[in-house]
Amino acid sequence: MDKQWSKVLEIIKDQVNSANFRTWFAQTNCTDVSGASLTISVPSTFIKDQLQTKLYPVLESAIQTVFGKKLNLSFKVDPSMIDKNHDDKFEFQFISTPSKPKLYGLNSRYTLENFVVGFSNNLAYAAAQAVIKNPGLSYNPLFIYGGTGVGKTHLMHGIGNTLASATLDLKIIYCSSEKFTNDFIESIQGRKTNEFRAKYRLCDLLLIDDIQFIAGRDSTQEEFFHTFNELQSKNSQIILTSDRPPNNIPKLESRLASRFQGGLMVDIQLPDFDTRVAILKAKCSDRGEEVSEDILTLIAENMPTNARELEGKLIQIIQNIKLKGLPFTKEVVVNFLDAPRTNSRKLDYKKVLSQINQYFNIRISDITGPRRKKGLVFPRHMAMHLLYYECKLPYGRIGEILGGRDHTTIMHGVEKINTGLNNDREIQKIMIELKQILQV
Repeated sequence: MDKQWSKVLEIIKDQVNSANFRTWFAQTNCTDVSGASLTISVPSTFIKDQLQTKLYPVLESAIQTVFGKKLNLSFKVDPSMIDKNHDDKFEFQFISTPSKPKLYGLNSRYTLENFVVGFSNNLAYAAAQAVIKNPGLSYNPLFIYGGTGVGKTHLMHGIGNTLASATLDLKIIYCSSEKFTNDFIESIQGRKTNEFRAKYRLCDLLLIDDIQFIAGRDSTQEEFFHTFNELQSKNSQIILTSDRPPNNIPKLESRLASRFQGGLMVDIQLPDFDTRVAILKAKCSDRGEEVSEDILTLIAENMPTNARELEGKLIQIIQNIKLKGLPFTKEVVVNFLDAPRTNSRKLDYKKVLSQINQYFNIRISDITGPRRKKGLVFPRHMAMHLLYYECKLPYGRIGEILGGRDHTTIMHGVEKINTGLNNDREIQKIMIELKQILQV
């Protein structure tokens, strides 16, 4: 019976990746075969559940091949089978080998430990944890989308680094879609397509950043389609990031969009106020800077933006204050917050109003007119916010543009959106989409 079970495991080993084999199958054993029934002993209820719900077809097929007939499978939990040398950090155990992991492109600076979790990204973070506990099986693919600078790449690297440290012989590849495309083109030119496919199709974890950029590239989409299918058939984990959900990516083949939506799609929004404060604290800690919380709060209040811009503004303020020998007070910091951001360009207010009208399917007169209909107030407030922060217009000028409104009305509208960006995911989503349209 032991010899037959070894043959079953050998068949399964060729069908799943090494991490999944060690996690779910390596510690199983056949303890009884009688008539049309076979009993499998497993070390935990967790493994039993996974074998029964997600891996049963793989197990059933291998057993039928070895025993020559279809058997009814039952499972028996035997805790004494647990290998005490395994790391029990997670519900299942990773088994380490002396070999080193094969890593391509992972950045060790991006970890889950230094990823700041808040209201705007907690769903994506929870999905990352689920993937780490059950790679290739929980959510495959994991599709993370959101605007620039919100932490998609950081989270992706964090997953890769965590799995790499837990399982030493995983083959992990991180690259941008541009890198994948260039590697594919070079493999064709150099007649090395077999090497290219061996690299990308035999990995245990594939991380592709900015997958939206393969759209419209027919040959690259064709190659990625087959790579995706091959990896998924082996339960290798696939994680993709994009600036938008698959169904909103122009020129993306429908068969790819369908597969990208077949796992779990999670979005990361602009950080809310509390998360922005936490990000600023983390960046100060990383740089060894001591900045009082009231100043970090001031920056967070005036910068309803992404993590990357927050860090850039913090560094700019710290450097300017040090270079000029100024005191680190709220009064000084306010002057730097009022200054236009060097990495942004001033928008034409007519373009902002035009895009607001198109997005909400309303007319210019609806925005500038006196009507306070519920369906018009929110678009009008969004227009105020964008005109103030992106067009750098004073409250009085915005009031003139929007039908002669008082500057206090404009202040109120801007503040309403700021409040919404702190605690409303739908408002955060709309702001991201509008900024993407306006390219700011």
